[in-house]
Amino acid sequence: MYRQYYGLLRSPFEMTPDPAFLYLGEAHREGLATLVYGVRARKGFVLLTGEVGTGKTTLLHALLAQLDSTTTAAFMFNPRLEPLDFFRVLFDEYDIEERCSTKAEYLLALNRFLIARLEKGQPTLLIVDEAQNLSPEMLEEIRLLSNLETPTSKLLQIMLVGQPELAEMLARPDLRQLRQRIVLRHHLRPFDDEESVAYIDERLRLAGYTGQGLFDRGALREIHAVTGGIPRLLNTVCDSALLIGFSREIPVIGKAVVREAAQDLALPGPTESGSRPAEAVGAPPARRRGLLGLFR
Repeated sequence: MYRQYYGLLRSPFEMTPDPAFLYLGEAHREGLATLVYGVRARKGFVLLTGEVGTGKTTLLHALLAQLDSTTTAAFMFNPRLEPLDFFRVLFDEYDIEERCSTKAEYLLALNRFLIARLEKGQPTLLIVDEAQNLSPEMLEEIRLLSNLETPTSKLLQIMLVGQPELAEMLARPDLRQLRQRIVLRHHLRPFDDEESVAYIDERLRLAGYTGQGLFDRGALREIHAVTGGIPRLLNTVCDSALLIGFSREIPVIGKAVVREAAQDLALPGPTESGSRPAEAVGAPPARRRGLLGLFR
């Protein structure tokens, strides 16, 4: 609706994880490097966590785009399944046409499929998104999949992705066997203030904006304050602010418009919760740089 008014060729702040609008902050670059390394080095279990809206799914799509055509990936985004249903969906993702009626038959068929791929040098990846919703029983079933291996190689690379509750669940004593199998972990933090500004500028540029400063400095500071640097909230607030600006014919978005957009979206202001919204509460982990050099 506002694209023509602001000289945009396409909507810059859509909610879908469009790879054409990919922007990687430092934590996202580190996370992508960790995921790619885990698959290429056949590390087995990899854990990716992050608050709601921090870009975990976007990062997974970026991972899949970096993998070569010989890698087959199953993307499980509805983990609330019984074991047999889980295997049915998994076989459908891998295009395995064998008919099975018991868990043992599924495991045997899967093992044959994975060995055939290994003999051809073709990696196989299982991504379980929203894994914090898995029952302890299903987590144990997934752990058992890691037993599918040869003396020298893992047959299946498994990636568990979820909210911070997933890490809390894995800390349970009865899941210690699974916890010990996880060889790589990454927690996806929100953007800092500079990354938030760069994210907004990059999405506007990719949407065709060629003007100067569509959001003034006060607006950019306010956007980061009310969103806490969470990409999903950045998209929502920016989109709402541009809509308000268009409706009132405001050429440059200021702090007041951003604050009104945040209020319309029922987001807490910076005075109510410091400089970050409730969704972003939680101290980010220390930044790590070691893996980045592997993929530059």
